Amino acid sequence: MPENTAASTSGRALRLGVAGPVGVGKSSLIATICRSLAQEIRLGVITNDIYTDEDARFLRSAGVLEPERIRAVETGACPHTAIRDDVTANLLAAEDLEADFAPLDVVIIESGGDNLTATFSPALVDAQIFVLDVAGGGDVARKGGPGIARADLLVINKTDLAPYVGVDVEKMVADGSAARDGRPVVSLSRTNASSVVLLRQWVLDMLAAHRAGTHEPQDPGPMAPHSHLDEGGQAVLHTHDGSAEHSHTHSH
Repeated sequence: MPENTAASTSGRALRLGVAGPVGVGKSSLIATICRSLAQEIRLGVITNDIYTDEDARFLRSAGVLEPERIRAVETGACPHTAIRDDVTANLLAAEDLEADFAPLDVVIIESGGDNLTATFSPALVDAQIFVLDVAGGGDVARKGGPGIARADLLVINKTDLAPYVGVDVEKMVADGSAARDGRPVVSLSRTNASSVVLLRQWVLDMLAAHRAGTHEPQDPGPMAPHSHLDEGGQAVLHTHDGSAEHSHTHSH
């Protein structure tokens, strides 16, 4: 990556990726960010789904931003394809959003739900939040993978549910911190004001670093090999080797 990349992107909006498995509360987290910061900075949102704009409609109905500031990308393929392998649709959406509402401070780009290794291309986002939730199990954070280990921020979400699912939040955060070599981890509940303040401050700090040209987007690494069931119910190994082509299909 050229040494002046951070400085050359600091004049546009910070592009912030949000990724994580299905159901961890990515859309809810984005709504929380928007509610806490919409009166202070200028925000836009892009959602990614395969064949629907459901996440965008959820955020519009929540009233967290003007509806026109929330755009949907229908990937027609694996969600990670559109944030990692061919980011064209998301880049165009981000550029259009920034042009329509210039100047924006932050554009949040939500990946469709994927597994623990989902990562954004640094050609698309400047920083990435990876989201887990306590209902997924207390052992998930220590399993690692590029998304957990190397995202700019790991969020342990829905901590208010921990007593009901038998999860020790402090241990889950400690496991996440160990898997991340000390990179930041935030335990979050949208009903806990102090945890929302921590998330809010992280976004503001990242925006300040972006504007100053001191934050350089990092590549968390390609997705690890994983398998999917094909239309006949057979497991197909799926690897990402930098190629834009994939030899498998997904049924949903």
